[in-house]
Amino acid sequence: IKPTKLILFDFYCKAQRQRQTIVRGLRSFAVSTCIRFTPLNRQSDFVDIQSRSGCFSFVGRRGRSQVVSLSRQGCVFQQIIQHELLHALGFDHEQTRSDRDQHVRILLQNVMPGTESNFRRIRTRNLGTPYDYNSVMHYDRFAFSRNRQPTIIPIPDSNVAIGRATQMSPTDILRVNRLYGCSTYIFIKVAY
Repeated sequence: IKPTKLILFDFYCKAQRQRQTIVRGLRSFAVSTCIRFTPLNRQSDFVDIQSRSGCFSFVGRRGRSQVVSLSRQGCVFQQIIQHELLHALGFDHEQTRSDRDQHVRILLQNVMPGTESNFRRIRTRNLGTPYDYNSVMHYDRFAFSRNRQPTIIPIPDSNVAIGRATQMSPTDILRVNRLYGCSTYIFIKVAY
């Protein structure tokens, strides 16, 4: 999705409880950012929330219908909804940041074949923010493990908790606000 503050959406969910959880996840952005998700009304570009197999979204705007999959089995939770919506807004996984090697060690020998792309370091716009172990975009230490051994180890302190976020961190919020020019919402001081 391009940096625009109004994001249109449509979604599949008929189950009232899951629908309420998804709407809460959409509304959570309005509390601390200038992002507004609004129901689709015949516009051409929109986020299409569906229940497909798994939890996923492309990173950034794809044009027309941008599918965000929130499977009814295991994806309709606040942190997962926020995680997938952040992908649609243009954010990658924290452990793929360009500066990640200063903060985590990736153990590819423990990663399931075919899932290595989730751990590749990429060029990222970090928006002047520090690496965030508490990001809703950070995987846990056993993500995609093939052998029950860690795939991600924080450094220098290997005991730091990762992948446990239950909602967007202050740094996640700051990044959204910086990328989308939400200047009136940038009130969080982040230690560097």
